[in-house]
Amino acid sequence: MTELDQALEKFIKDDNEQAQYYDLVLNTNFYIPTDDEEAKAGTTEISENDTITPIILESDGKHYMMLFDSEERLTAWAKESVSYAVFPGYAIAEMSSSALHWAVNVGTEYSKEFVPDEIDWLKEVVRKCNEEGD
Repeated sequence: MTELDQALEKFIKDDNEQAQYYDLVLNTNFYIPTDDEEAKAGTTEISENDTITPIILESDGKHYMMLFDSEERLTAWAKESVSYAVFPGYAIAEMSSSALHWAVNVGTEYSKEFVPDEIDWLKEVVRKCNEEGD
């Protein structure tokens, strides 16, 4: 059980634990499977001006970006080696489009879907934190 799993479990049992969970989501490094044909399986090296092409899956008309809090969970989900990039949650929130859903730790008992409104709220939290830091 990861720290994120424990925080989600607490949040499910008690809504008062929401802030702790979302704070951890924003500060966790997530492994994002990418559709990068040039990269070999493993970490995609990203420099400041590079872009990645995350694997986006569609289900019931919703588009999901897959996020995993460990390389092991990503590999277990993919069932093979896969290219990936690693970003902190706050960076993922900043770059996510408004129509995108997140599917976190799919294939585990601690998976969670993030809906667009929830992601937009996280994006706003990040924006406010960035303003306060300036």
